[in-house]
Amino acid sequence: MLRIILAYFIVLFAINISADVAKNDTCKGCHPTIYNEFTASAHKKSTIFEDPIHKAIWDKHPGKKKDKYSCAKCHTPSDTRIMKALDDAQAAAPRYDDGQNEGISCITCHSIKSIEAHSTPHDKNILVDNEDKRPTLYASSSEKRGATVKYETKSSFMGMMKSTTGSPYHDIDYSNDNFYTGKMCMGCHGHKENKHGQNVCTTEAAGAKDEKKNCITCHMQKVQGSATTIKMSKTHTSHDFAGTRNKPEMLAKYLKITFAKTSTGFNLVLENEATHNLLLHPLRVAKLNVRVNSGTNTKVLKSESFVRILGNDGKPAMPWLATGIYKDNMLKAGESRTIKYDTMVNSGDMVEAQFGYYLVNPKMQKKLNLIDNNNITKFNILKTEFFQVK
Repeated sequence: MLRIILAYFIVLFAINISADVAKNDTCKGCHPTIYNEFTASAHKKSTIFEDPIHKAIWDKHPGKKKDKYSCAKCHTPSDTRIMKALDDAQAAAPRYDDGQNEGISCITCHSIKSIEAHSTPHDKNILVDNEDKRPTLYASSSEKRGATVKYETKSSFMGMMKSTTGSPYHDIDYSNDNFYTGKMCMGCHGHKENKHGQNVCTTEAAGAKDEKKNCITCHMQKVQGSATTIKMSKTHTSHDFAGTRNKPEMLAKYLKITFAKTSTGFNLVLENEATHNLLLHPLRVAKLNVRVNSGTNTKVLKSESFVRILGNDGKPAMPWLATGIYKDNMLKAGESRTIKYDTMVNSGDMVEAQFGYYLVNPKMQKKLNLIDNNNITKFNILKTEFFQVK
């Protein structure tokens, strides 16, 4: 019993620290499954020390020379040293310490009370004030929606049996609509404008309004396993944040490829059923590779690329220099696009359509010193479909 009480006060103290955001491993004891998912996610690996792409951009960013890591507001909001420096207009560069190691922490996301709209550079997360009191964290639950669950112990049968509700370490508020629509993601993922007013990266707001289909229902789907060890459940909301970096098969569900023979060849129809551009990051490039297999002969057709490239003065440009869009033919939200091929096909031929992407455009890999990173230079196959011509 003494050990349990001691553990309670240690964790409670860790969560209530006002000078620093509680560490992620504070949550591990009660949420081991979620913790393991999170530690492998892009949210945990959002820093320059774990994300080579982010580091490559930071190494060329003008803010590096000024020691002004403004990226911290979304990439490392748990680093209170840098966050305070930014608020005070002071210099602060990333350093490998506890603040950076937390990435986008559990406590940060579950403390988002609301989103404050800003045209530039991006919207702002408004966090619940948990200083000097028992912390309140937000979550979603269809069964408990609207309630705030506090820790309670109830006795029955003359005290011989006890049952508990809630968490002994924090209250849980299930009334925040933002956690049901996905709007709580939009403070960082909604839009990002540079000093020229150019929108560098955008996620359509429509994707964070519908409770049945939004950021959370797509990127944090329900999976097997209990959310907590305090009260066991069959399923929980996955915290691996599926996307191009992790479990791209989720994205594959929203891409449909269909085939139709024509009088001059054939068409492939690509349909993006996602509520945003198929790929959002301006460094990404998608590619459609097509082969026609006729007996023992194989003909490789010209690949189609899909990009959104930022530009300045009619040339491709880095995000902080961009004043416009150099090229944008990325598959838009809900778009159905027909790709026409003038290659004749006959009955029995097999058309192979392979759709995939590069995390970083091959034309930029050398410039960003990423050419030796196999995870970045490889072509990631999202979906392959075979169509037999009738």
